[in-house]
Amino acid sequence: MHLIADTHMHTVASTHAYSTLQEDVHAAAQQGLYAVAITDHGALMPGAPGKWYFENLCVVPRQLEGVLVLRGEETDVVDCDGNTDLDPNDLKTLDWVVASIHKPVFSVKSPSVEQVTSTWLGVAKNPHVNVIGHSGTADYVYDYEKVLPEFARSGKLVELNESTFRNRKTSVPNCIKIMKLCKKLSVPIIVNTDSHFSSQIGHFEHSLKLLDELNFPEELVANSSIERFKAYLKQYTGVFSKK
Repeated sequence: MHLIADTHMHTVASTHAYSTLQEDVHAAAQQGLYAVAITDHGALMPGAPGKWYFENLCVVPRQLEGVLVLRGEETDVVDCDGNTDLDPNDLKTLDWVVASIHKPVFSVKSPSVEQVTSTWLGVAKNPHVNVIGHSGTADYVYDYEKVLPEFARSGKLVELNESTFRNRKTSVPNCIKIMKLCKKLSVPIIVNTDSHFSSQIGHFEHSLKLLDELNFPEELVANSSIERFKAYLKQYTGVFSKK
């Protein structure tokens, strides 16, 4: 399987990442990617970008070095109702939203499976979210069989996060379960690197190995072809209607 986009990455605007936006895009161009999404953290994450960062993403060119650049955010899920720190004022600029649970932001420190299930069901109702970020995290197990079909029904792509294999290894068994169920239930996914340094962008080796081992259907991987990815963008985003 060949992947043509990487839609979860961070820049120095998130102060625990170490490359600029241009360095990220250049790395993507070097890897031959069709598209990237720059997805720095929402306002409640420690070290998040400043107040005007997302609103001013309109200054970023739509194309850089031949790469389609999606103006995005990794919004932080804040509670068991699925609310996030996404600022409504930023939506006129944003093309792409990844929703993830992070310990520094989430209001419940040791949530039950039922609480996390409720959380993700709430996120599924948010029309602005495109990607469910690294939901295999070991601290936030949910009822996969109940929630995954809701993600599919609401146009959310379930992320297989390459960084999990480096930084969250205890989460890998959950990711395997999720991918098996996505295959069984025909739930679309997307493979991303969640890069915090430009040299990681476009390197999906562990994720692709897992998908190969599972004989995962290519047609369920949104970024497995330009045509498939563009079809998603046309259906669920306004990318091609914006400058």
